[in-house]
Amino acid sequence: MTFSQLLTILRARYKIIVLTLLVIVLATAAVSLALPKTYKTSTTVLLNYKGADPVSGSVLPAQLASGYMATQIDIVTSRRVALKAVDNLGLADQPAFKQRFQQLTHGNGSIREWLADTLLKMVEVAPSRESSMIEISAKGGDPAFVAQVANGFATAYQQLNLQIKVEPLQQAAKYFTGQVAALRANLEDAQGKLSAYQQEHGLVSTDNRLDVETARLNDLSSQLVQAQGQAAEASSRGRQAMGSGGRDSPDVVSNMLVQNLKSSLALAEGKFAQLSQNLDVNHPQYQAAKAEVDRLRAELNSSIGATNNAVANNGRILRQREAEVRAALTAQTAKVFQLNHARDGLSVLVKDVESAQHAYDAAAQRLTQTELEGQSHQSDVSVLNPAVAPLFAISPNVRLNVVLSILLGAMLGLALAVLAELANRRVRSSTDLINVLKAPVLGTIAWGRPPRRFAFSRLFLTR
Repeated sequence: MTFSQLLTILRARYKIIVLTLLVIVLATAAVSLALPKTYKTSTTVLLNYKGADPVSGSVLPAQLASGYMATQIDIVTSRRVALKAVDNLGLADQPAFKQRFQQLTHGNGSIREWLADTLLKMVEVAPSRESSMIEISAKGGDPAFVAQVANGFATAYQQLNLQIKVEPLQQAAKYFTGQVAALRANLEDAQGKLSAYQQEHGLVSTDNRLDVETARLNDLSSQLVQAQGQAAEASSRGRQAMGSGGRDSPDVVSNMLVQNLKSSLALAEGKFAQLSQNLDVNHPQYQAAKAEVDRLRAELNSSIGATNNAVANNGRILRQREAEVRAALTAQTAKVFQLNHARDGLSVLVKDVESAQHAYDAAAQRLTQTELEGQSHQSDVSVLNPAVAPLFAISPNVRLNVVLSILLGAMLGLALAVLAELANRRVRSSTDLINVLKAPVLGTIAWGRPPRRFAFSRLFLTR
């Protein structure tokens, strides 16, 4: 079938086309006007996608995950959000919804669950492209109600988002409260052991440089060194005093009394030697001079002996002092060793106290931060554009439906015209005749109104 044949058929069957077009358009318009109107409105919420926590100041790491936006969309469309929206709007207490619930379910089940399912069917959630915003849309027959549903879902999502963040922190705060109490008890026990140990061993500090006993040990060491030096010097003087009758010892040489006695004895001996040459032994002057020499010699020997005895006594005293200092040093060393051993135990207890203090401080700090974050009312979700009641319905769209019905009616009319022609095929042109008879056409007779040129010539001849 050629295009010219198709045009001939359509021209002959135009009534079918027109009738079909009218029926389709009128039916579409009637149905569109009879359908209930549907309204749609949207609420836009903004997520704190890369913000910082207002309490702790740390960057929210969970929001940096690739599936964060998809997770938030699933939360918005969850039954928990729907139930919270039902409770916030108070729909379960409205008589109209109660009556509707009784009619549809005959009172079986929970009205909250039924309302949640109804609202979930009304709500659609879509993320904005390349942004941190979510659009919550609601569709229904009541424009005011769909606006309430959209805003109710946004509010419920905001509350649930905060609740999801706060609930783990509150549970963690309870855990840290118990841990802090246990760590406080451990700290008090460690401090009690440390105090008892210090009182038992008389220790104040673990630093032995600040200890009196250590200072005393150092002082005794210095005294022992000094006593040893003095005792060695005294022993050397004693040995010198024992040799040569003790007359060449430094103490005797440096003694002024001995030196004076030596000078007096030398004078007396000189005088006695001179008298002994001139006088007899029985002469009173001879005897007096001899008695003076003997007396001075006796005094000199007595002084030398006393000096040597003093040196020997001093040596014995110094050696005794050395022994006493050595014994005191040995006792003090043992005492210091004992204190050092006790101080080692004190160091262990001090470290236990420090460890318990650090653990308690860390747990207390975490508890304070967790309690502060758990009491936060700052949500990561903000309502950017609340929904308002729509003025115009989104469906049915009468104009669009009429345009589509015209296209559909035209296509259906053309199809019916062609089918009607195929069902009752007729010869409508010379081409059809050629196809049927398989013979050449010698000529055609034009039926209907003559060509326009004959009409013009006929009009011209009449005038």
